[in-house]
Amino acid sequence: MRQPSVISRRVAAAAVSLVLASGAAACAGPEDTGAKGGTSGKAGSAPQKGGTLTVLNNEAQTDFDPARLYTSGGGNVPSLVFRTLTTRNREAGAAGAQVVPDLATDIGRPNKDATEWTYTLKEGLNFEDGTPITSADVKYGIERSFAAELSGGAPYLRDWLIGGDTYQGPYKDTKGLASIVTPDPRTIVFKLRKPEGEFPFVATQTQFTPVPKAKDTGARYEEHPVSSGPYKVVRNENDGEHLVLERNEHWDPKTDEERKAYPDRIDVKSGLDEAVINQRLATSSGADSAAVTTDTNLGPAELAQIGSDKALAARVGTGHFGFTNYIAFNPKVKPFDNPKVRQAISYAVNRTSVVNAAGGSALAEPATTFLPEQKSFGFTPYDHFPAGKTGNPEKAKELLKEAGYPDGLTVTLLHSTAQNRTTSPEIATAVQEALGKAGITVKLDGQQPNSFNEKRWSVKDAPGFFLSRWGADWPAGGPFLAPIFDGRQIVADGSNYNHAQLNDPSVNKEIDEINKLTDLKAAATRWGALDKKIGEQALDVPLFHPVYKRLVGKDVRNVVISDWTGVLDISQVAVK
Repeated sequence: MRQPSVISRRVAAAAVSLVLASGAAACAGPEDTGAKGGTSGKAGSAPQKGGTLTVLNNEAQTDFDPARLYTSGGGNVPSLVFRTLTTRNREAGAAGAQVVPDLATDIGRPNKDATEWTYTLKEGLNFEDGTPITSADVKYGIERSFAAELSGGAPYLRDWLIGGDTYQGPYKDTKGLASIVTPDPRTIVFKLRKPEGEFPFVATQTQFTPVPKAKDTGARYEEHPVSSGPYKVVRNENDGEHLVLERNEHWDPKTDEERKAYPDRIDVKSGLDEAVINQRLATSSGADSAAVTTDTNLGPAELAQIGSDKALAARVGTGHFGFTNYIAFNPKVKPFDNPKVRQAISYAVNRTSVVNAAGGSALAEPATTFLPEQKSFGFTPYDHFPAGKTGNPEKAKELLKEAGYPDGLTVTLLHSTAQNRTTSPEIATAVQEALGKAGITVKLDGQQPNSFNEKRWSVKDAPGFFLSRWGADWPAGGPFLAPIFDGRQIVADGSNYNHAQLNDPSVNKEIDEINKLTDLKAAATRWGALDKKIGEQALDVPLFHPVYKRLVGKDVRNVVISDWTGVLDISQVAVK
């Protein structure tokens, strides 16, 4: 596997935060019943067309250009305007973790070794001005994402496409990428430098949005991107702080089985305090009765207040996104070079106290596997170092003695000072207290977020023991395990996500073999087996998987929450 560039890795690191903040690829709406088209408010009320849906957000929808957005599945608000070759299945629960056709007739046709993927566009596809969408428009949309002035999108095509590592975009190279071929207006072919069985997932990202070359205004395109989806942009103020979408009359629902597009208008208001957002959704007065949020979760205190109000509780939704919070070891640093020390810490951890520090069982689920507990990732249950619910300090002491530390030892744990309940002081303190019972004295090293990230992602300066987290760009094992455990992805002079600096030829080979598989179910099984194998080395201690809780207005209907995003799918929502 080719090592991605340093720039790509920095982009990827930011993506995890973006996913959680924007709901682009990572919780909410009423409780997910597992059935498509769940309802909120009055039970049994059927979704209807019309009305205005208000979106109350903390962060602005900046860079509203398909080239610059880093989203999986097409994003949430972006997917109302931008259609891609494939997209996420707009179903609740596990069914929603599947990739399905969008602009294309299928999820892609690979050649024998998955180094070439061919797509055929559906008939009857049009831009907002009625102009037909062609394969050339898709090709151009992808090529412009390589331009330096439009950076910020997912890095995969730069690394996967032949010639992608040197291409500088259509503004500098008008010849385009030779590895993207359009033999006719409805056919597009991608030629890759290596097998990629999960290419259909990458084709869900907004870089695959068609862009008409004649309407491209470069960096200003975000002000009025040309719609291929059910809505078009009629207002974009203060770089996405206020976004207004109205119906695209040239969108044909017959070509789009995924987006319901019930409201006539979408009014996105951002820059709001999170507490204010939750209070407005709870009160649900005026326009807020038909409001949702795509980036603001409920916290422990708010959930406690809502718990005593049945009407409010009925408007709280639960979502799961593929994410793992864990303790990372750097075996290059003593005493973590000793497997028995790492095993001892694994046994000593009290996951109950960690879950409580993360907000309680409503907001976190204990983890013993690196892969999230979802079939699409290939989740395979294992617990190599069973600590039970509250830790096993006696077993930990036994292992420390075998490691040469009969009187215990002292270590330092790096964590962030950000109050995020993932890598924050609360989690670090819970770990410190649990390990103390096993004779391990933990000194806490709290760093500001920027300093914390620089240290934990550095080969040169990474400590031996730190809190970390990882989220997937799409619901499959590849983007979860490969960046963390593929030795060829170790970056010595940039952001390195392989915290253990593992470079095991057998692991690298298995990653390559799985990447060749186009049968995603078979690939998932292999990813799960690989996770279990790597887990035996105690290179990390999985702590918990987050659970997302969000509130919707009392007049919101047809809430769908999938395991792809873990959040309310705005394309399915209706208002009373």
